[in-house]
Amino acid sequence: MSDMHALVRRLYPLCRSITGDGVRRTLEIVSESIPLEISEVPTGTQVLDWTIPKEWNIRDAYIKDASGARVVDFAASNLHVVGYSVPVSATMTLDELRPRLHTLPDQPDLVPYRTSYYAETWGFCLSENTLAGMGPGPYEVRVDSTLADGHLTYGEHVIPGGEEEVLVSCHVCHPSLANDNLAGVAVAVRLARWLAGRKERRYTYRFVFAPGTIGAITWLARNRDRVDRVRHGVVLACAGDRGALTYKRSRRGDTEIDRVFAHVLRDREHTLLDFSPYGYDERQYCSPGFDLAVGSLTRTPYGGYPEYHTSADDPDFVSPEAMEDTLDVCRQAVEILERNRAYVNLSPYGEPHLGRRGLYGSLGGRSDTKQAQMAMLWVLNLSDGLHTLLDISERSTLPFAAVAEAARALHDAGLVKESAG
Repeated sequence: MSDMHALVRRLYPLCRSITGDGVRRTLEIVSESIPLEISEVPTGTQVLDWTIPKEWNIRDAYIKDASGARVVDFAASNLHVVGYSVPVSATMTLDELRPRLHTLPDQPDLVPYRTSYYAETWGFCLSENTLAGMGPGPYEVRVDSTLADGHLTYGEHVIPGGEEEVLVSCHVCHPSLANDNLAGVAVAVRLARWLAGRKERRYTYRFVFAPGTIGAITWLARNRDRVDRVRHGVVLACAGDRGALTYKRSRRGDTEIDRVFAHVLRDREHTLLDFSPYGYDERQYCSPGFDLAVGSLTRTPYGGYPEYHTSADDPDFVSPEAMEDTLDVCRQAVEILERNRAYVNLSPYGEPHLGRRGLYGSLGGRSDTKQAQMAMLWVLNLSDGLHTLLDISERSTLPFAAVAEAARALHDAGLVKESAG
């Protein structure tokens, strides 16, 4: 088992929501791999147009039949309770219970995921097959929960580099759903550990682990004075299913991060989507007042697979291979962001003599040698201070790594310099 898949399995049983001890415990476990700075924002705090809600915690919940058997049991799966359910202790018939019961008639074996964060209510989720087997009752109904003043909790991990930042954001509010979004969390953790091992970093990398929507809004509200440092960003979610990768562009649609992911994905099966103001937290970072260059990377997008928001989104649904593939794409994107610069040709009149500078390989005819030669010629021709290496790679259709290596060699030979602009 990979370490990412092991982390998914360890986090899976925890009952998370937008507030509460499940989020705290999740962040504690993440902090065993990467240190987190934890923020606790009190109930009632105004965050942009929102207000931090009461904190919800739950200890137990069930529906018992007349024999005392738990027909529906929170202890068996935390999906069985509607998120943010208020406390309940009652005896009810099935007819009285029915409006509080949520099933998936088209997927009769599965339990759905339902929440009610901002309207005080309660309910249970169960399979349609379980509901079909329930008699008229009566039933003992119990939700042992608290909804009280408390805090919203989120965590940050910062890997220092330059003044400009790359933001990586994951939501940590869903209960037992492995792909949405424990796989995203696991990939982010591994990416952070890999980044920490780089000798040099052009950018500072900020990882935010926060509840969806209200958590990202809270982070933005608390960082308004420094959010302009975010040069690039990506929201990681649904990172472990076996579908092809999907990148959703930022609101602007043509930012460097959008082009980088399109470039990395071009040689593998993938889907590119234009921005829409629906989805994960990219819609908060891309709200018009902030308009950050933040896209979203998933495999199969939200709602695009039958297991989405059901009990079938379990650890067996995500694969170590898929998470490794998602991680590999993130690493490649980072490599391009770190190396993408514009250069100026210092010998722009005619083609400089590369051979006497030892820049042409001696093994003429080898495909990799030919590629290196072509990359040098393209870099020399387009190094006018305006074209970046990514521009050159796209126009020449040469791999970015080959273009970047050519620029390094030409720089070392004194033929190009990095553009000041």
